Amino acid sequence: MFDASLRRTKDRYGESVAALFRGVSPNTISLASFVVGMFSAGLAFYGWFGFALILWIISRLLDGLDGLIARVLDKQTDFGGYLDILCDFAVYAILPIAIVQNRPSPEGYLALAFLLATFNINGASWMYLAAILEKRGSQYVGDPAAPPAMTSIIMPSGLVGAAETILAYCLFLIWPSQAALLFTVFGGMVVITTLQRLAWAWHTFGKQECKGPVTKNETQKP
Repeated sequence: MFDASLRRTKDRYGESVAALFRGVSPNTISLASFVVGMFSAGLAFYGWFGFALILWIISRLLDGLDGLIARVLDKQTDFGGYLDILCDFAVYAILPIAIVQNRPSPEGYLALAFLLATFNINGASWMYLAAILEKRGSQYVGDPAAPPAMTSIIMPSGLVGAAETILAYCLFLIWPSQAALLFTVFGGMVVITTLQRLAWAWHTFGKQECKGPVTKNETQKP
């Protein structure tokens, strides 16, 4: 929900930070973020939730740094964007599993299954939509007169984005005893986000296609 504005702020004030990493590949930062995130999950598995929280925050700072370096220093690549999202998905999946494994219960496992299921469905909702937007042109998202997006993936925003997910995982690690409740609430928010994107896609593409096939030239109109 706040990702776009936070990214603009980060890019505006992050040039000096990115300059410190001028000789470092963004892919290296992505892999470092993944490794730190895995260590966070390992600590959560053994019940060291305070240290796991610290490593989780460091992991997400590194995750924001790779994109910043890529954009500010003009090091963006398609593979870098792919690697970044793959590492993110792995960390986001493993950490809740580690939390429940430390405090196993039927309610915890059920809430975990619900959370991961919503992640899977939501991933399908925005990944396929991102492919459609890439095919048709990104003018469908945001202001048509705005500069092209500087991220690898273009998609409409929703209730839950990266910022909200980071905060939710912080809560998971702060109150692991309430993991079942927190997983269920956050999973419900992810469901709402998926429905928002479904409604957006219907409003943007569905009604149009019900009127007849869309030509390539028509999709380029603002």
